[in-house]
Amino acid sequence: MDRIQTDILISGGGVAGLSAAAAFGTAGFSVICVDPVAPATAETDADADLRTTAFLQPSVEVLKAAGLWDRLAPHAADLQVMRIVDAGGALPEPRLIRDFDAADISALPFGWNLPNWLLRREIVARLDELPNVDFRPGIATRDVLTREGAALVTLSDGTRIAARLLIGADGRNSPVRNALGIGVRTMRYGQKALAFAVTHPQPHGNISTEVHRSGGPFTLVPLPDRQGRPCSAVVWMDRGPETLRRAALPEAAFEEEMNIRSAGIYGPLTLASRRSVWPIISQIAARMAAERTALMAEAAHVVPPIGAQGLNMSLADLGVLLDLARATPDRLGDRRMLESYHRRRWPDVKARVTGIDLLNRASMTGVQGLRDLRAGALNALYAAGPLRKTLMRAGLGAR
Repeated sequence: MDRIQTDILISGGGVAGLSAAAAFGTAGFSVICVDPVAPATAETDADADLRTTAFLQPSVEVLKAAGLWDRLAPHAADLQVMRIVDAGGALPEPRLIRDFDAADISALPFGWNLPNWLLRREIVARLDELPNVDFRPGIATRDVLTREGAALVTLSDGTRIAARLLIGADGRNSPVRNALGIGVRTMRYGQKALAFAVTHPQPHGNISTEVHRSGGPFTLVPLPDRQGRPCSAVVWMDRGPETLRRAALPEAAFEEEMNIRSAGIYGPLTLASRRSVWPIISQIAARMAAERTALMAEAAHVVPPIGAQGLNMSLADLGVLLDLARATPDRLGDRRMLESYHRRRWPDVKARVTGIDLLNRASMTGVQGLRDLRAGALNALYAAGPLRKTLMRAGLGAR
């Protein structure tokens, strides 16, 4: 069988991989994107991803370059304020509330929040508009062999492909990364997260709220109203056994525990979706590039869902790759391009993985003295205006 020639082969059809296919296709490159599982594109699908993604300001530029933002913007909820609530006192009630307002550093919101299943629906629809993009759901990457001139890949259906650039966007257990022998450092916390949606009587006011007590944050992120009621997406992180116990609770019992843990934010919360469970780790690859290959998204880095960093780091990867490819398309996938990609992305990724690891460990503590110390540090940070604004800009990915 002859090899199919393409500019770019993307292994992985999650939100990051699909976004990469749209971005490179819009830029005029020929693209093949494969994933062993067809994307769930409706909230009612049994395997739908009920998490949400907050796209921070820099990510929107990447989405515009991919022809995606006009599709996504009508479905997005603004994130104007990031609110941190410390409920780590003797009672599960707020004892310290601090708001980080985007207006302090920008005329725009921090970002815009959308459900992951809807992202997949809209990105797949965009790929259908691009004749130079071939999306093949239900097909996996089987074998990878790289040479100086091309990455030679065999797919699970026997198709053989020669690509100038192979992009591994195939998750934390990346087959591409494993095939190339790139190591990873993994940090485990014994945590899992519950993801679900809630409605509530009080409007969220475009505020994303993290409630800290112990075990991990309870985060509410704005969504558009649902059936006339204010709605938020929730990610509730805690020790693995506790998360699994809560996932199995009857709805009434679950809502009782959920409302205690939410510290009364927005009034009584009502469960508005099924609950899904996700493992929590931090992970970073030893390198983000190899011969004819770039790693991006969770193939390169995984972080807990704190500060809306995960997918925004992935789109920062994509933005750098796209800039390099458009600047010198004749050098697509060569050693110089990929070394530049690694140099530009890995230090920032390392710093963010390390920082979020420390924040997560601080959020987990159940020792009262350490919880008091955490509250004091938050208060001191908020009081230092210049430092607060600098950290807000850094959280957006600004330099």
